[in-house]
Amino acid sequence: MIDTDVHVNDYTPVLEDYVQQYGGGKLVDALRRVLGSRFNTRSDGKDWYQQTDAERRYHRTMRSPWWARVTRNTLDLATYTLPELLYERLSEQGSDYSVLFPNDVLAPLGAGEFRQPLHRALNHFHADQYRRYADRLTPVAGIPLNTPQEGIEELEFAVKALGLKVINISGGVRRPIRDVADRYPAAEHPLVAKHAHYIDFYGIDSEHDYDPFWAKVVELGVPVTTHYGSQGWTGRNSISNYMFNHIGHFADGSQAFAKALFFGGVTRRFPGLRVALLEGGADWGAHVFTHLLDRWDKRNREAVQNYNPAHVDVDLLEDLFRRYGQEVLGDRPLVRESLVRDCLGISALPHSREPVGDETDDFLLAGIERPEDIRARWVDPFYFGSEADDRTVAAAFNDKLNPLGVKVNAIWSSDVGHWDVPELTEPLAESRDLVDAGVISEADFRSWVFENPYRFYTEANPDFFRGTRIETLLSGHQVSADSAEVRS
Repeated sequence: MIDTDVHVNDYTPVLEDYVQQYGGGKLVDALRRVLGSRFNTRSDGKDWYQQTDAERRYHRTMRSPWWARVTRNTLDLATYTLPELLYERLSEQGSDYSVLFPNDVLAPLGAGEFRQPLHRALNHFHADQYRRYADRLTPVAGIPLNTPQEGIEELEFAVKALGLKVINISGGVRRPIRDVADRYPAAEHPLVAKHAHYIDFYGIDSEHDYDPFWAKVVELGVPVTTHYGSQGWTGRNSISNYMFNHIGHFADGSQAFAKALFFGGVTRRFPGLRVALLEGGADWGAHVFTHLLDRWDKRNREAVQNYNPAHVDVDLLEDLFRRYGQEVLGDRPLVRESLVRDCLGISALPHSREPVGDETDDFLLAGIERPEDIRARWVDPFYFGSEADDRTVAAAFNDKLNPLGVKVNAIWSSDVGHWDVPELTEPLAESRDLVDAGVISEADFRSWVFENPYRFYTEANPDFFRGTRIETLLSGHQVSADSAEVRS
């Protein structure tokens, strides 16, 4: 059993001592600033809980997450804070191998000039913390991607110097809209700069060429993961209700990121790239796959010509209007020269010129020539983290519903360490309940908790599990009683 998503905490005094030695007091101050301001939306630093209701409405301050960690279960609180205790309790949880996501691993993204050194310090800290437990635990490396070169530098250090073998990235980076930034410079208008932005998803429409980064990822054999959410986006910006903002936000954020890689041709150019989209479930992966096929069928480069006004048979249209249109026309004259435009309506032709050449092919960069290409560039590279109590995982395995008889790559994610897992030992049993209830089959369960995660990591890096408990179990040697119980 492979757990693809365990969240661990760093014990603050130890972390700060490490960062102090790594980069001095300024780096510690930078760490404290980013950890203390992730959900502030005001320039004066007041968060949602420090504001009155009137202030929240005035500033449109989003309700931020609260009570997001397990506390009443004191044993679990200690478990995801102390590496040795977590290692000891893995068999109790039912996991043979777990990939760890420290809760602060991407916190440095908001650290400005300290972004890179702080990422490097945290990655180094986590590598040191968990090195002795590498046969069953591996922490991810947080990689900043404000520029491709920045990402490459931190990726190479994390893999080559620290020996880390999974990376975690944000699924997008906020960038200024240049038209607005030129008129309202950030130094003079910080609030305008804060709110007038777009999100670069590294694939389609990016002003940077991220291909060198993806090429380095494939070269080094690194699986990519993200927990990219959309809280704060339009429609997820309630000033009073956290659940309103939270439900579905990981699926929305990851969908935007994944579609950017697909439509930007990244998964075509780098067929060896493997990306896990965590915490959003797997049903949306099947949903998007279905709609990609549906839309390509209706709007591929040939089919889209069905909607080209130039292909209207004007003679036939005029004849039909003369025969059947008297009630519609009344006393109005029938003007042949504008007949097509008048039928379609002004709003149907908002563009100032007809599309030229490849502008009509939204699937061009993805290189889609047949339905199987969509499967190869959506289903093969993407893996979808589904948590223990998520019944919608059934959609991933429904090869009767999914086009081309596909089963989408659902991977088991306990999400231990977050509020949705009040008891560390419950997730695997909850997942098994779905088999007993007939929601998924025995084979689906095995794919979910082992085969798909195993493929995800080893397709990126065939040696991923070398020297680990997974290699030992698969070789059939030294299988202990507790692992036999887990497998049965």
